[in-house]
Amino acid sequence: MPLNLPAGKRLAVNIGVDFDAQCAFSGHMEKLSPAILSRGDFDVNVGTPRLLRLFAKYEIPTTWCTPGHTLITFPDSIRAVTDGGHEIAAHGAYHESVPSLGEAEERRLMDLQLSQHEQVVGRRPRGYRSPAWDFSDWTLGILEEHGFDWDSSLMGRDFEPYRPRQVTVHREQPNEFGPPSSVLELPVAWFMDDFPALDHVPGVLAGMMSTDDTFARWRDNFDYAYENHPGGVLTHTVHGLVSGRAHAIMLLERFIRHMKERDDVWFATLSDICDCWSD
Repeated sequence: MPLNLPAGKRLAVNIGVDFDAQCAFSGHMEKLSPAILSRGDFDVNVGTPRLLRLFAKYEIPTTWCTPGHTLITFPDSIRAVTDGGHEIAAHGAYHESVPSLGEAEERRLMDLQLSQHEQVVGRRPRGYRSPAWDFSDWTLGILEEHGFDWDSSLMGRDFEPYRPRQVTVHREQPNEFGPPSSVLELPVAWFMDDFPALDHVPGVLAGMMSTDDTFARWRDNFDYAYENHPGGVLTHTVHGLVSGRAHAIMLLERFIRHMKERDDVWFATLSDICDCWSD
């Protein structure tokens, strides 16, 4: 179902920054080495200012999916983001691996991160992106209970918002589907994320693809969405610790310029895009 976009607009685009800072690897590593922590320093002190300058240059409002740990550790950076007219969304408490949590712990961490948003940002977030880009069996219900308007973690579509459903899996019988959620899904894709393509984590992720190859992938997704999904949305995910690097921010600017060639592309926050949806 297409979005009710502003008059004269054909496609919505969101650039979402996952502002992980020093907790980027907390859900996957027991001990964070000085080298890993220094990558968080780069995110805060170099990557974030570079991204903010780039978005200001092209007058693009963005959504910063931010763990509670980043909020309370780097509040000055959060103020710089909000002063730039950007949205802050939930992204876990410390970038935890959500599928590995028990239900009680997941609920505790949700309460914790929401209190941290109220403390630092001054209000609860309207949207959520799972740090793991994945859910547990009870994540969707927790988001509904806390009144979230949207989620951006799942991959059931590519360029269309949708209402996710709880699925009960049966190996030898048809799966069972719950009712459509009150939470609107604004889907993501690993293909439109800078991290797997461009980053490098020794022993974990090779990354370091050619920026030309990465641009071609991003461009083709955008061009297909523009031509074939009027009233759709393209969600693009970046990280300051990745796209803040010199070669990567040049790639991001190149991609922005390509999308800006179309006058009827609407750059917006995920909450503003959510508000264009009607069932």
